[in-house]
Amino acid sequence: MLRSRTRFHAAALWMIALGMFSSCKARSGAAPSEGDPNSAAPKVTELPPLKVKSDSPNLLLTWIDDQGDFHVVDKPADVPEAARKTVRVVVTDKEAGTGEQVYVADLNQAGADGTYTTKTLSRAAWDELGATKRKARLEALAPSSASPPAPSASAAGPAVGSLIVVIYGADWCKPCHDAENYLKRKGVQVIKKDIEQNEAAAREMKQKLDRAGMGGASIPVIDVMGRILVGFSAQSLDRALEVARSTRL
Repeated sequence: MLRSRTRFHAAALWMIALGMFSSCKARSGAAPSEGDPNSAAPKVTELPPLKVKSDSPNLLLTWIDDQGDFHVVDKPADVPEAARKTVRVVVTDKEAGTGEQVYVADLNQAGADGTYTTKTLSRAAWDELGATKRKARLEALAPSSASPPAPSASAAGPAVGSLIVVIYGADWCKPCHDAENYLKRKGVQVIKKDIEQNEAAAREMKQKLDRAGMGGASIPVIDVMGRILVGFSAQSLDRALEVARSTRL
């Protein structure tokens, strides 16, 4: 099972991200009441000021590598130097920064008191940073007009590679990334579904949890060929993969 600190991080933000999607929508863009067209508060475009230091507690820091993939750590020192210019910041005991606006910090710029510079960025703009790098990577890998021959069936790899595992999570969830990396190292095909950005994925996950009698869970939620796991455990994943592999033989 996950360590207690990791479970706290995932559970805290899981309650924010999915606990009630409707309530999150109401806070980020509530409609005016029918009787008073002026009753709606002005749309918030800037988040409240946030001070981040190297020793700030309850941090989840998301950085983007050159491939456009997201990585999550909990200490500024763990962010690679090349990726420190633009890092998303989530404070696990605060809701601010988990909606349509997010905090982004420049970990290369610290004030005299050790406080890093932060600013507000829209979620769409943050997602676009990763998407742009992924697009550039795919364009660089695009095959030439002379495509290589398709591999033969004998070179297709081990049977486990034919297994498909779905991970329901979020880009700030470190255990979600840990589970994905673990599965990929074992040659498993992974499909990631972000429940924070995709309501259809959130509903799909909830339906699977309900069918499995596992309501109110944290993330990641992992579907191993119909077997539902909650949280990242290498042993549990290995057992589920073994069962899935045996049923396909």
